[in-house]
Amino acid sequence: MSVPPPSTEPASSARTVLDADEIARTVTRMAHEILEANHGAEQLVLLGIPTRGVPLAERIGAAIGQVESRAPRIGQLDITMYRDDLRNQPTRTVGRTRLPGDIDDATVLLVDDVLFSGRTVAAALDALKDIGRPRAVRLAVLVDRGHRQLPIRADHVGKNLPTATGERVHVRFAETDGSTEVAIERPGDGTGA
Repeated sequence: MSVPPPSTEPASSARTVLDADEIARTVTRMAHEILEANHGAEQLVLLGIPTRGVPLAERIGAAIGQVESRAPRIGQLDITMYRDDLRNQPTRTVGRTRLPGDIDDATVLLVDDVLFSGRTVAAALDALKDIGRPRAVRLAVLVDRGHRQLPIRADHVGKNLPTATGERVHVRFAETDGSTEVAIERPGDGTGA
């Protein structure tokens, strides 16, 4: 798996709402909630949505493994060709879907960093239909910022973060960005993101 280059966005122009320690505690809490809701990890498959859903899935999986005798299977689900905004945005390079085995009859937990409009999750559900037939599909996100355009709701949320539509939420993980934090950027902060 190729790691994207570190973010060039200056972290100092945005307000940090979760630091690395708070994210670690949030991931641990989410792992416990996921285990309770799924009665363990035996039939659980975590699929991270690139880019930052993948390290989040790995962190949640590791936290589950600390509690259970076995960690869940973890993979990644590339949704590039399933997005409904391909005509409106520059095309990104198609990534790789990496499945940790068969997902038929498993409970698949889609994992993403931020839930906003719901369109990314809708694309993930479309991609999942082409791969297999899970028993159930659930959603875990680190941040739910509201402003849904589709009827999609996360089953497991790290932090509800009400935002204005013009604000940006930046999730950074050491694995992809060199540092770990969740920051909110208000319009006019000057980063251009």
